[in-house]
Amino acid sequence: MTEQVASTGLYERAEHAARIIRSRTTETPRVAIVLGSGLGGFADDFDEPVGIPYQEIPGFARSTAEGHAGRLVIGKVDQVPLIAMQGRVHFYEGYSLEQVTFPIRAFKLLGIKTLILTNAAGGVNVQLTQGALMVLSDHVNLMGDNPLRGPNDSRFGARFPDLTSAYSPELQEIAVEEAKALGIEIRRGIYAALAGPSYETPAEIHLLRSLGADAVGMSTVPEVIVARQMNIEVLGISCITNMAAGISDQPINHEEVMATGIRVRETFTQLLRRVVSRVSSRV
Repeated sequence: MTEQVASTGLYERAEHAARIIRSRTTETPRVAIVLGSGLGGFADDFDEPVGIPYQEIPGFARSTAEGHAGRLVIGKVDQVPLIAMQGRVHFYEGYSLEQVTFPIRAFKLLGIKTLILTNAAGGVNVQLTQGALMVLSDHVNLMGDNPLRGPNDSRFGARFPDLTSAYSPELQEIAVEEAKALGIEIRRGIYAALAGPSYETPAEIHLLRSLGADAVGMSTVPEVIVARQMNIEVLGISCITNMAAGISDQPINHEEVMATGIRVRETFTQLLRRVVSRVSSRV
């Protein structure tokens, strides 16, 4: 009985959050975007925007990380209805992975079919220079936890979801094609997620390279796991904001991460607009 109450509680809370969001807009978006560190400016250019601070949505945790505005923006991009998270909450902020991924649960109940996840990441592959963009082809979860741990509510999906194609091959191809059309260099790669908040040591980066990782960060993977459980298609794009420890002899700091995000904003925005236009025709 206890397990049933706990599991249905999450579903009911997600339904309530979805109702609150729906009451604030007349749009019916089918595509959602999570904007990572330094990348939130994309939502500032929405047409007919409606902004909702996270604290006004039941179940949404407050973002405490610098560079994360902490609000939901609903609007249009080239006439395509879109919902965006200007910043996310992280495991390292002290939140549980259930709290971290709660917005994705609400998105599913809003009718979202496609989720675009962006993040700032450290470059592990030496061919990824600072400011480069990487389309995620796969991930390695080294966060020491899983958002599906605990009671499962089958209304969300399977207890043991298949992650063979966690990142849609078709959406990857769309992102690569649109980047090429814009003359933007982009690579596919594997993203490793660690708990943070400290940056990795050179020895840890050496280990990640041996595991096949191309970039490393502290987000995204929990959201992907939850989205795929609920059969939401996922596209992941990393902005390489710094070279990981040991790759460069320069110290790593969050100011550098933010500055790089700002520097690539125009390029990143152009790519997202084209990708959203392509993706919207499929949902």
